[in-house]
Amino acid sequence: MPRPFRFGVNLLNPGSAAEWRAKCRRAEELGYDVILVPDHLGWVAPFPALVAAAQATERPRLGTFVLNAGFWNPALLAREVATTDALTDGRLELGLGTGYVREEHESAGLPFGSPGERVGHLRRTVVELDRLLGSPEHRPRPAQRPRVPLLIGANGDRMLRLTAEHADIAAFTGARAAAESPTGLAPLSADELAERVARYRKYAEGRAEPAELNLLIQTVAVTDDPAAALRPLLERRPQLTLEQALALPIVLVGTVEEIVARVRAQRERFGFSYLTVLEPDMEAFAPVLEALRGE
Repeated sequence: MPRPFRFGVNLLNPGSAAEWRAKCRRAEELGYDVILVPDHLGWVAPFPALVAAAQATERPRLGTFVLNAGFWNPALLAREVATTDALTDGRLELGLGTGYVREEHESAGLPFGSPGERVGHLRRTVVELDRLLGSPEHRPRPAQRPRVPLLIGANGDRMLRLTAEHADIAAFTGARAAAESPTGLAPLSADELAERVARYRKYAEGRAEPAELNLLIQTVAVTDDPAAALRPLLERRPQLTLEQALALPIVLVGTVEEIVARVRAQRERFGFSYLTVLEPDMEAFAPVLEALRGE
């Protein structure tokens, strides 16, 4: 029996209090299960944004997608997590990653470190959060027990191993680091992503409970003209054909019926039951979400 679908939306853009509340209420109206925020300079500050989202909504869970561990001291992060979980009545899901944008670290006056150093800092952060938030002496206290659910965003072997050891939710970016790309990332093909998922499953063989698997979708378009919808992607990555772009797991382009079938097929092949879309695609994905509700 496959795990039921959950759908999250990552809200990226700052705004006034009224605009933020309206956006969060709209996500709830559309049926999203999780309202998420990123952790990048120039975008919303994660924890105040989630507390405001909780005040504007009743049903959705609230999460970070994902915190840049390099920005955070574990003791201070534990205070933020516990306070936010309490103020959102136990609706928080904590997403963590290593961070991948060197320029943000430089702007903040923080060391960026090698990939191994960043993974090591994330591991220490996870272990320390477990220790602090699991202690009955820690103040403030989070609302959820035994802990706030933990999501880790991963792709490389070291991160997949860490995710298998600690995370309740394993989040796959569907991309790899690529210095030649303007974004620093390049999309994984379906076969490449399948290899990453298989590697994660190998590391997770000894888990008592299987983790929920998440995929971040980068492009959603409900259309009868996929070539037009994917023109910007093909211009950025001219080595891709239209057929190759349509086959990327992080791309959902086509009619509602085609996208619904694609989402079901990806759950069957990879195990992705929890999908996250970006704020610009929140409305476009809504009919797909409605068609899959309860499955």
